[in-house]
Amino acid sequence: MAERSLRGIRLGAQSLQSEEGVVLMDRTNHTYACTQCERETTLTFAADAEPPATWECRTCGAEALLIVDGETVTVDHSEDKVARTHWDMLLERRTIEELEEILAERLAYLRERRGEAPTRIGA
Repeated sequence: MAERSLRGIRLGAQSLQSEEGVVLMDRTNHTYACTQCERETTLTFAADAEPPATWECRTCGAEALLIVDGETVTVDHSEDKVARTHWDMLLERRTIEELEEILAERLAYLRERRGEAPTRIGA
């Protein structure tokens, strides 16, 4: 009991757990090659886990591809969603003509508030 005593030990400074009886999972190493900087990164996964086809490069942040049997795997990006911008979503609701009309009304309102003379757009 004396060897496991808390006396003289700062709490949190040392773990009182031992590694006796701990069985580690089988592990395998998988290598990824960056598409930008061409650096290879080796990662360790559990032997029964399926490694992802892509990984983020630790150096440049680009996409790194899994190497299987000396060749990089091909990744199909055709199903990837393209990010829609605010402009894309706006064009789904309004036409360019409607947007030009709203802009002209708003500019006229602002100019009237400032006391400026109205001007025509495109003149």
